[in-house]
Amino acid sequence: MITVGIITVSDRSHAGTRKDQSGPAIHLWAEEMGFTVELETVIPDEYELVRDKLIEFSDRDIDLILTTGGTGLAKRDVTPDATLAVIDKHAPGFSEVMRMRSLGITPHAMLSRAVSGIRKNSLIINLPGSPKSVKENLGFIQDAIPHAIELLRGEVTDCGKQ
Repeated sequence: MITVGIITVSDRSHAGTRKDQSGPAIHLWAEEMGFTVELETVIPDEYELVRDKLIEFSDRDIDLILTTGGTGLAKRDVTPDATLAVIDKHAPGFSEVMRMRSLGITPHAMLSRAVSGIRKNSLIINLPGSPKSVKENLGFIQDAIPHAIELLRGEVTDCGKQ
């Protein structure tokens, strides 16, 4: 069973002036994948809060931590910066694939600063803030996630053999 933590990073959703739709989109995707959502939160675009939630979730041994929001170029977009501060290893393939495939949909994909990496035994992936983009991007990477979690758990000893 893969456990999931969802962190929505949005000033407006945290303040209640805009309904969070991306977090619930991730939750639905996780359920459809057969994963268990263990933790969910909505926080403002504050570097320390994002950093601390990532640490908290990974310290609780969540397999997959998905953030949504705060990945762009605006001054308050700090999710990638906070993620870089906590990861032990980069896992750039997830973010590279999401940007590459998203460019076929919108040229704005090149504005994404999303990163992916590992802290302790948790895979952390930054997703965009819109529910449409969340669904698209998860679709691009979902097939690799179970294997990545198996590798982090030490359950795979021979990757090349089926």
